[in-house]
Amino acid sequence: MPQQILVIHGGDSFDTYEDYLNFLKSYEITPDKFDKHVKGGKRWKDGLQEKLGDKFDVLLPLMPCANNARYVEWKIWLEKFFPFLKGEVILIGHSLGGLFLAKYLSENDFPVSIKTVFLLAAPMMEGNFKLPESLEKIEQQTKKIYLYHSENDPVVPFADVEKYAAKLPSAEKVIFEDKGHFIDEEFPEFVEKLKNLK
Repeated sequence: MPQQILVIHGGDSFDTYEDYLNFLKSYEITPDKFDKHVKGGKRWKDGLQEKLGDKFDVLLPLMPCANNARYVEWKIWLEKFFPFLKGEVILIGHSLGGLFLAKYLSENDFPVSIKTVFLLAAPMMEGNFKLPESLEKIEQQTKKIYLYHSENDPVVPFADVEKYAAKLPSAEKVIFEDKGHFIDEEFPEFVEKLKNLK
């Protein structure tokens, strides 16, 4: 049976609808952003199934309202996919998706066993995605946790990975110098890590 991988993508979250509208009004469309918003930018997550091959089964659900995400909506949507999970699953959360997984796993029992949890460039933020004080429940549900972050991330402060590490003492940090917010089309180091997981 192929190794299942469930990937939760990132997004934006705002404390109020007015904040979201202000974001939309002030957001500047530049030539590089135009291509991404009109044609859709390809990222490493989009090609993960192809790179990993048929020994893996990559599930990449589109989470609701990613531009103005609400935790309760994401929770409801994630749970729709539970009947399709089999065996030990690998969980990957990128950016807001990492924060979402951390919150979900610290407050809920996952329905199948978890082989590994990867939190990539996960922020620590307030608002409707605010984490509980203790993340101990995450460590109780998985054999291994990895915290990926890049020192030059322009979106999530590097200090956030240290905050996660303090709350998840069993987690292993994987630090890069120049990977930004992990939004490139290729991420070969991560693909190799997934292929070689024990």
